[in-house]
Order: sequence, then structure tokens, then C-alpha cells
Amino acid sequence: MLRALATLALLLSPLAAIAQAPKGPKLPAGVTREADMPYGDHERNKLDLYLPKADKPLPLVIWVHGGGWELGDKSGGNPALPLLTQGYAVASVNYRFSKHAPFPAQSADVRAAVRFLRANAKKYNLNPDKFGAWGASAGGHLVALLAVGADVKELDGKNTSNPKVSSAVQAVIDWFGPTDMAALSPVGARPNAVTRLLGGDSKEKADVAKLASPLTYAGVGKAGAPLLILQGDKDPLVPLSQSQKLADAYKKAGGDVELVVFPGASHGGKEFVSQEQRAKALAFFDKHLKE
Repeated sequence: MLRALATLALLLSPLAAIAQAPKGPKLPAGVTREADMPYGDHERNKLDLYLPKADKPLPLVIWVHGGGWELGDKSGGNPALPLLTQGYAVASVNYRFSKHAPFPAQSADVRAAVRFLRANAKKYNLNPDKFGAWGASAGGHLVALLAVGADVKELDGKNTSNPKVSSAVQAVIDWFGPTDMAALSPVGARPNAVTRLLGGDSKEKADVAKLASPLTYAGVGKAGAPLLILQGDKDPLVPLSQSQKLADAYKKAGGDVELVVFPGASHGGKEFVSQEQRAKALAFFDKHLKE
């Protein structure tokens, strides 16, 4: 476990490379890109919005990148972009790294981005009632919090822009996001991406670890957004048990959840971007954001 935690600090396998992809992806005909839109005061509080031409307001899928809460960028490796040809708008969000501020800054930023987009839905021809979110690793953690912790005001931190606008989303895809932060930052753990996010280990920062864990909210109160979780059973950074515990708790609470396990898969890889999984992601969002 400690070896895996040390590896976590080296950051998040394929996603670290993906995050370095060049800016400005090639877009389908008719799609415009609104780049570096500020949704807050910090330099990392920016998002890109991709908008197909449409006669009616479009459902929106918001991509949240991974990188251990300390690397990555909105411009790299967005698997939601193919949805632009399927009747969706897509946004890609940056958020503060752990070096800028400890948790809940990262959650607060993502939630503020959702509120900004919803507050400006009419301007950008978005359907404010049909927002989805999709994230990988650290981004998976942050979108899982959107699914299960929508009503938890503490997750807004100090980024409370557009306070009268909801940060709830209507469907979430989580790729191998951490869910139980105490288990990933045990007492005496060497510094790693999780301890840097929390500001210490789970003894020093027990309250923050609890606040940051999607598992804290999954079995409490009313169920939130439908949740699709994808995880490899050979993931060296986020154990499969993290996703299993979240899925079990959410299901027990009445949540709409599915866990897909890829035998032999690691922390990312070809299994996650196969044609079958692309079709599954589209079907999931269609079910919850179009029907």
C-alpha cells in the first residue's frame, strides 16, 4: 500500500502524458470553442466551452482532468469531445492544484464552474437542467463528489460565486477516482498526492479526509446523480476496493450506480477508450440527459 501511495505522487500514468497534449484540439465542423473563460478569481479558474450549432438548448457534459490534484490541464485528453457530434456541448475545467490550496479548494472550483455554466446557460444555448460530468482519477474523485455530495455546502469552500445557482449535475461518469481518502493517507504515510491534497495524513487531517471522501456521502440521505464507475482490477494507484465501496454504499442508499471492472487493467489504458466504452458512455448520457 505505501509503495502504491508513493507511486501516486509520480502521477497518474497515462493521464500525466495525456495532460501534455497540445491545446486546441481539432473540432468537428460547426463547433466553436470559447477558450479560457474565467469562472473565478484564481489563474486556474478557467474553462473551455465547445459549442455545436443547434436550434435548441443543448445538454452539457463537463470534463474534469486528472493529475493527482497537482498536474494536468483542461486542454489535454478530453474523452467527451466526440459527444460534440452527438447533440452535446462540452466543457473542460481547470481547478486549483494542491500547491495553491488544500481541499476543499478543488471541489469548490469544480462546483463554481458548474454554477457559472448554469448561470450562463441561456447565453450559450445550454439546457441548465441537463448537465453531466465526467472525470478521471483526481477528476473522477471530484465528479464523484458532484454526484453524491451535491447538497454539502462545505464542499463549496470559499468559492461561492453565483450562490443562488445549483451546482448539481444530472449524470456522472467516474474513471477510477479515489473515494476513501483516509485509506489512501494512512497514519505515517510518506508524502503523496493525497496527503498534499489534505495537508497531512488522515490522523493530522481527519476532518478534511472525511470531507474529501465521496464515500462519506454515498450512503447518507437522498441519492444524487446517476453514477457510472469504471475501474481496472490491477490499478496500482487507486485500489479497486475504492470504487467497490462507493458503488455498494450508493446502491444501498438507493442511488443509480453501475461499476464496470476491467480485468487486468491498470490506472487508465485502452480498455477505457474502446469503441464499446465510448458507446456505453454515450448511452449513459443519452439516458439521463436526453430522455
